[in-house]
Amino acid sequence: MVKILILEDDRKMASELKLFLKNNGFNCEVVHDGGVFLNMDLGKFALYLLDINVPTLNGIEVCKRIRESNSLSPILMLTAYSSVSNKVQALNFGADDYLVKPFHLEELLARINALLRRSAREVKEEEDVIYTVDDLEVNISEMKVQRAGKQIELTPKEYKLLALLAKAKGRTVSKQVISEEVWDINFETGTNTIEVYINFLRTKIDKGFNSKLIHTRTGYGYYLKKI
Repeated sequence: MVKILILEDDRKMASELKLFLKNNGFNCEVVHDGGVFLNMDLGKFALYLLDINVPTLNGIEVCKRIRESNSLSPILMLTAYSSVSNKVQALNFGADDYLVKPFHLEELLARINALLRRSAREVKEEEDVIYTVDDLEVNISEMKVQRAGKQIELTPKEYKLLALLAKAKGRTVSKQVISEEVWDINFETGTNTIEVYINFLRTKIDKGFNSKLIHTRTGYGYYLKKI
């Protein structure tokens, strides 16, 4: 089920949006304060609905933070601000669409579906990409990995984990996202499965090379980058 995160400080409207979207097959989570985003895992949502005028951290700043860690999930701004300058600012900071209040829920649903269709096409296009980090190549379409021209044999889980890190293009991927994308489960703090597989990858990818590519960002997750 598609996960949507709603940022809306009007609790009545937030409740109505959540119920409407739930009835149309979406799984929604609601927050009422932009500051909540400072401690959230932003990689697990397929789409964001953001009001601009919310407490602590406004929707524009939230949009910027989402784009710093998540380049693919669409962002739709829901706001009472209708001026061109506000729309331009939101779009320049990474929003994909802009809907002015009041709006019809049917139009919101149509825009959400359009954004998700476009996002799905972009993800599909990425599947034919070869990601290169230093002398490491991850061929997504052929599911092949090589470093310095030498083929590297990975298990399906190892490959899926490496591909997830490669697609992040140097950004940190959280343990929560890794557990959901690679193992299809919610992350449990008591397990070290992810650390074990990261070590497997380091042995196969980095061992014997001066340049180490798989790195840990303590307290956050892992990233793939030449440093």
